[in-house]
Amino acid sequence: MAQQHLDPTDPAAARPSPPDSGRAGGAATGDALAGYLRAQATEFLRALRLHRETGSGQNGTEESVDAARALRHSARRISGSLHTFRPLLDSDWSEEMRPELAWLSGTLALEHACAARLERLLLALHRLSGSAAFPAQSAASAVGGRVTGAGRGIPAPAGARGGGTGTGPAATPTATAERGNLTVGAAKAGALLERQLTLARTRAHSTALQALGSSRFHAVADKVAVLASEVPLTPAAATADLRPLATAAGERLTDAVTALPLVTAGHPYNAEALIHGLSPDPAPHPQDGPWHQVRLLLRLHRYAGEVLHGDGAPTDVRLLAAGQALNLHRDASEAAAAAASAARTPRIAPATAYALGVLHADQRHEVEAARFAFQQSWQKQAVGTP
Repeated sequence: MAQQHLDPTDPAAARPSPPDSGRAGGAATGDALAGYLRAQATEFLRALRLHRETGSGQNGTEESVDAARALRHSARRISGSLHTFRPLLDSDWSEEMRPELAWLSGTLALEHACAARLERLLLALHRLSGSAAFPAQSAASAVGGRVTGAGRGIPAPAGARGGGTGTGPAATPTATAERGNLTVGAAKAGALLERQLTLARTRAHSTALQALGSSRFHAVADKVAVLASEVPLTPAAATADLRPLATAAGERLTDAVTALPLVTAGHPYNAEALIHGLSPDPAPHPQDGPWHQVRLLLRLHRYAGEVLHGDGAPTDVRLLAAGQALNLHRDASEAAAAAASAARTPRIAPATAYALGVLHADQRHEVEAARFAFQQSWQKQAVGTP
């Protein structure tokens, strides 16, 4: 592949050739893969240019936040496609490019993750203290279910409405308004979480700024700029059918889901997510790993469908619901880990530690609710060729 130095923020550097569907005779070929990669590379460069124009301060504009999100999305789609269709791409180039894109998307995601985690935990503290309305959605309601009790993903009784998320008839949007201040323990727990996660967010922001100004990032951006006009396909890729590789991605997803304890997850309030909750091991919860892996494989499966079908990719509502449930599973799992980490802070008051313990258990219940919601969605979804 010919190397040339391009300004990655110049739209002229990302001027793909006229789109070629690469789907002659109903079968997507290497031309479809090349068109998809060129389009994602162009989106990457457009987002990068917008990010630099709108500023990147910690209190940046909505446009800069959207630009950073678009950078992550395009980087993930390029990396995922390189993984799924790697037999059709130059192996040396692909193996060098994938980890760099993963590094970039992961680095850019940290600041947003810290902010979202803090918001989630503070909302949960207020909900558990009875001092604020319940969030509009939780693990089940966001994927088509109903929420009862403490926001668990369990179907509500007949006649319940999507907005009813309380503990009884009085739990209406009006009745669940502010009912008092947080308890002392909950307030101190919230302050501790805010200090820790704000510090983590500040560090993540600094790390992202350093990354975007590094020679490593500029090397990645240069390669993406070249990709926007020149995709290093193998000689056989032009006539190769993409469907077998996309089908293999779906099969890997199906195999990973089969290994999950879906029978247990199919029973509400099964308490599986609380097992090992008192383990002294500060590492991430061991049972969450397979579920996180399924989330990544589901994303790869979705990207493969985008390559095959282009803008005409069908939207499977059930598969989308399964993905949303796994996103909520990840969020709740990481929030629970943050609460547990805060509870290990030396010399905190017993009331603070108690509030953090309740918060940890609440988020582990949300993990369980997300698993239940995923199981309900997956039972209705048969994964085949994208």
